[in-house]
Amino acid sequence: MAVIFEKSVPGRRGVALPQNDVPVVGEVPTAYRRGTPLRLCELSELDVVRHFTELSRRNVGVDNRFYPLGSCTMKYNPKVCEKVAGLEGFVNLHPLLPQLRRGGMLTQGALAVLYELEQLLCEITGMHAFTLQPLAGAHGELTGMMLIAAYHRDRGNRKTEVLIPDEAHGTNPSSAATAGFKVRPAPTDRETGALDFQALTGMIGEQTAAIMMTNPNTLGLFNSEIQRIADLAHRYDAQLYYDGANLNATLGRFRPGDAGFDVVHLNLHKTFGTPHGGGGPGAGPVGVREHLAGFLPISRVVKRSDNTYALEYDFPKSIGYIAPFYGNFLVLLRAYAYIRLLGADGLREAAENAVLNANYVMNRLKDVYDVPYPGTCMHEFVISAKRQLDACGVKAMDIAKALIDAGFHPPTVYFPLIVREALMIEPTETESKQTLDRFIAAMRQIAHLCETDPEAVKRAPLTTSVSRPDELRAVKQMDFAAL
Repeated sequence: MAVIFEKSVPGRRGVALPQNDVPVVGEVPTAYRRGTPLRLCELSELDVVRHFTELSRRNVGVDNRFYPLGSCTMKYNPKVCEKVAGLEGFVNLHPLLPQLRRGGMLTQGALAVLYELEQLLCEITGMHAFTLQPLAGAHGELTGMMLIAAYHRDRGNRKTEVLIPDEAHGTNPSSAATAGFKVRPAPTDRETGALDFQALTGMIGEQTAAIMMTNPNTLGLFNSEIQRIADLAHRYDAQLYYDGANLNATLGRFRPGDAGFDVVHLNLHKTFGTPHGGGGPGAGPVGVREHLAGFLPISRVVKRSDNTYALEYDFPKSIGYIAPFYGNFLVLLRAYAYIRLLGADGLREAAENAVLNANYVMNRLKDVYDVPYPGTCMHEFVISAKRQLDACGVKAMDIAKALIDAGFHPPTVYFPLIVREALMIEPTETESKQTLDRFIAAMRQIAHLCETDPEAVKRAPLTTSVSRPDELRAVKQMDFAAL
């Protein structure tokens, strides 16, 4: 398929603008004008519609195929939640309306959604209070680390370090560093796949501001020693931070606040049925225990004595604004609808199905791929293509590419970094056994092909318009000069 610039025909137009019928007031200074025309495509409206319609048919998403990205939770999003988020009364609200005179009475429904969602998330996680402002998971991490930094400043603590497991999501160390902390990686026990408690004991000290953890971790394993870790952290007044990316494994079974976590961020675009992928939109609300509530961002939604809702700004220790307005409101609305739709029993069942699906797939693949940390997993698991690489020269990336020809989106590859030739698979709770069986059959067939015709696996995919691009060159030698 030709790129749109190749279809351009000089002089062809898709839109005709009317003549300007208002006076021109001032002009853009010469210094700020382009010296050459902007290189735009010249196409008819029909050409443009057909081009992008054809491109859309090549999109891959959960609506058209199984998407088992480990750690990223690409699960089906109920369309009823989309319907709720499209209600006219919500869609047409202007974000400044609550600030206008009497505007608060015109936005009570939206403020009620925000307030009630905060209360629901508090109940689900065992936290005291939430902010819904963060616009993504990593933004939530940064907000959480800013809260921890504010807490230590307020107490006069001279804390400089954050301890993070070596299997953690990559955004954890970047968020901690952005908040001004030095990051130290804590090792994983090579036998159990859990954070090495003895090593952690030797690393923690008066300089430790926080420990950032995901539980279950990125290996898909639940750390049953979490209470000991919390007690150890609090002995040094360090805060225990919960990366909530994997909360969909434990809904209704484990509340981070009950285990001693002080701060938690949630990925609503993972756990609570809102869209995910394509760079956004996302939502990463942050919850805290009571001793950190005063540092939460402003504004905060409060419920008044007459049962109406308002925005409150009088929090002297607040870290201030961390996002425009009140967060990605329509994403929050989808999550609110999802939680109300499922209820407590439904959320618990979703987590149980996620764990069941992951263990089913893992056990059906463990005889043809290496499982570096055997045993019961949670919502996701990690296998290794080390066996295929050593015996046949086939890498994890080759296996991922071969899955495309089989009609599946590849799983996450080469993460976590502590596993050689890692393939990180998350079936999610929304896939049927029939879909999982087809995926298992494809993975087993690829493992067999690695032994009988490894070159065929290395050539995959053959069904796509682009087979094996030079990915390093694409990153290192991007050329925007033509634009």
